[in-house]
Amino acid sequence: MNSKSWQPTATKKTLELRAAVLSDIRSFFSERSVLEVETPVLSVAGTPELGLESLETQLAGPRQETLYLHTSPEHAMKRLLAVGSGDIFQLCKVFRDAELGRWHQPEFTMLEWYRVGWDEKKLMQEAELLLKTLLKNHYSLGPSNFLSYREAFNAHLAINPLKETTELAKKLAAQGIDIPTEIDWNGLLDLALTSIVLPALDPSVITFIFDFPADQAQLSRIKYDSGEQIAARFEVFFQGLEIGNGFGELTDPVEQRNRFEMALMQRKHQRRPVPPIDDKLLAALENGLPACAGMAMGIDRIVALVGKLPNVAKAISFAHPL
Repeated sequence: MNSKSWQPTATKKTLELRAAVLSDIRSFFSERSVLEVETPVLSVAGTPELGLESLETQLAGPRQETLYLHTSPEHAMKRLLAVGSGDIFQLCKVFRDAELGRWHQPEFTMLEWYRVGWDEKKLMQEAELLLKTLLKNHYSLGPSNFLSYREAFNAHLAINPLKETTELAKKLAAQGIDIPTEIDWNGLLDLALTSIVLPALDPSVITFIFDFPADQAQLSRIKYDSGEQIAARFEVFFQGLEIGNGFGELTDPVEQRNRFEMALMQRKHQRRPVPPIDDKLLAALENGLPACAGMAMGIDRIVALVGKLPNVAKAISFAHPL
């Protein structure tokens, strides 16, 4: 064993910054009467999302049950919303397999919150205010930038990403970007977003990109703009990093089941793990999830930004080594 491998990856100064960030978050929501909650880390259902992988464990004893470490507290928090919890937030550890790199850890801290009766546009305004509260003493922050997904692609690639076209692949190839052979349209959009659009954003400005393509709705509702389907979803970026992901939440249990089943079919086709569907979430939706908007933020990335750290591992007491 390396003689220093037992030592923390974060300094005392960083631990103090981290404590301050968590305190500021709790104060922010307390001032707005948003209730802090706690939900289980283990669930009988893993994530069906194609972009995520769950970590699983086996429960000993007579049941011999497979349980999954949550990738987000979303499902359980929506079950609280369905019985009238009102506005809620949670700070917790979440777990994601196959995520380890400069800005990724398999175990990290997430902030997730829900506002009843809000849409994603109103939630963006609160998310901006929260980020400015956390970052204001460390960065000179001017007005934030708000761009629709279509505006962002039109500005930097001169295409409408809501309509599939062969022009996108041609433009990426012309800029020397390698395109995987079996990539689908959404994969191509993600490649364009990460390799062309995001690097072109001003890193010193908090930027929100909203109204994603309908096929990237995940757990958000679908709406219409000029006759085109779009997802009530947004992401926020600063200093080249994605900080959070927000939604105008889907409340229809039939549509949610259909999305889960479609994702699991795709997982099976790709020979990836196929976890059970979360029937408890679907039952909560059937009971009645109020119209709401929700958002998740990566706290370790925010701590790294506040401390001007070179990677997310330095923001965590004991990071998993690369």
